[in-house]
Amino acid sequence: MGTQTDPQLTEAQIAAKEEIAALVARSRAAQAQIENYTQEQVDELIRAMVWCVAKPGVSDEIAKFTVEETQLGNYQGKFLKIDRKTRATLYDIIDDKSVGIIEEDPERAIVKIAKPVGVIGALAPTTNPEATPVIKAIHSVKGRNSIIVAPHPRAKLTNKMICDKMRAAIVAMGAPADLVISIDTPSMEKTEELLKQCDRILATGGAAMVKTAYSSGTPALGVGAGNAVITVDESADLDDAAEKIRLSKTLDLAASCSSDNAVILVDAIYDEMLAKLVAKGGKVVTADERQKLQDVIWKDGHINSAIVAQTAQKIAEIAGFSVADEVQFFIVPETGYGPDYPFSGEKMSVTMALYRAKDIDEAIALTNNIQAYQGQGHSCGIYSNNDANIMKLANATKTSRVMVNQPQAPSNSGNLWNGMRQTFSLGCGSWGGNGTNNNISWRDLINETWVSKPLAKTKALPSDEVLFGDVVQKLEKAGI
Repeated sequence: MGTQTDPQLTEAQIAAKEEIAALVARSRAAQAQIENYTQEQVDELIRAMVWCVAKPGVSDEIAKFTVEETQLGNYQGKFLKIDRKTRATLYDIIDDKSVGIIEEDPERAIVKIAKPVGVIGALAPTTNPEATPVIKAIHSVKGRNSIIVAPHPRAKLTNKMICDKMRAAIVAMGAPADLVISIDTPSMEKTEELLKQCDRILATGGAAMVKTAYSSGTPALGVGAGNAVITVDESADLDDAAEKIRLSKTLDLAASCSSDNAVILVDAIYDEMLAKLVAKGGKVVTADERQKLQDVIWKDGHINSAIVAQTAQKIAEIAGFSVADEVQFFIVPETGYGPDYPFSGEKMSVTMALYRAKDIDEAIALTNNIQAYQGQGHSCGIYSNNDANIMKLANATKTSRVMVNQPQAPSNSGNLWNGMRQTFSLGCGSWGGNGTNNNISWRDLINETWVSKPLAKTKALPSDEVLFGDVVQKLEKAGI
């Protein structure tokens, strides 16, 4: 397909339009070759795609390379994602039926048939560039789609390495390599063109890029901002909670948008729990350190990229103070929320705000107020053995996910210890400005044809008395 020249476009935009059109054409041709693949052929492909990046030795190589290129996070976090998360995601979907009839509803006489969307345009963030391309690719191919991955420039070599390995595995399985295409020299112009020319967008990245995806004119699946708020109540196992909060706060040095950004402790366990967090490597900052942290975490109202996913020691050095080697994360006591209280927002670092609440009701109010500022619709968590408190928080918060007695960062996107769908794309619903609350998977990347047959017995409308009941009496009494 040729491209028309718009005199208002810059040379870079014209070049990007032509380059992306060529990539989309290749991608579309590859997708057409698997459009009629069987379930067995599809599942063989995605198994090969994961094995080629997660097999022993290769996952280690990718983890090291990712840290070297991006200078974000740490080896342990990257290795867990490329070695374990990719396997877990494959395991989560491998038995799903994604070809042909995928659902039957005899009561309604409905049959649903899966159809591919076509070319998926995927954005991969610099914070999770190791596993995101793999997870998005296998979800896409599971739906018999092709995918073009636009990486962050800071992770372009990692993206190319991973996509090249998947392409080789795909060819070995007898399918076209162009089912997976990497934009090897990314630019804003190319990304914007991809969003316009693909068939569906799978956007994971910063707020600006997600907004661009939604305004592209192409159907888009985007994610909202993360700002996870975690409550610990008086019934919790405090030792368990402290260790899991540490794990979540420090996983890949808080590169995840699901990292614990605020922790709320109820009065009854506040002092004891705080002591346990300190014993796990938390440092309660002084007033002077707090100001220095604030000055370095935010620059001109935005998170400073220099502190993202860095060690506590590195952040302290940039801020102008020092911390002991055993410090793993900062604890910043806070009482307020909103723009005048920046620590109540997302920090993309091993820094957590700490709040004190009288009881579960005040903790819920705090959660809602904090996330009304940032992170509404994403996720929250609670450490509790009181089902009434758990359900009260779940019912009263504007959130898509509530993790109970689980480390937030490795749990809300799915893990082997829970039933959440495995993904790195977390929809936040209308609360977060998204079209879905889902843990986005292959099911979001297909079209479904509904086949409707006549019911064995036609339904009959009930009488007005049955259908409207007491409503009529109430309306008449009101003069309506």
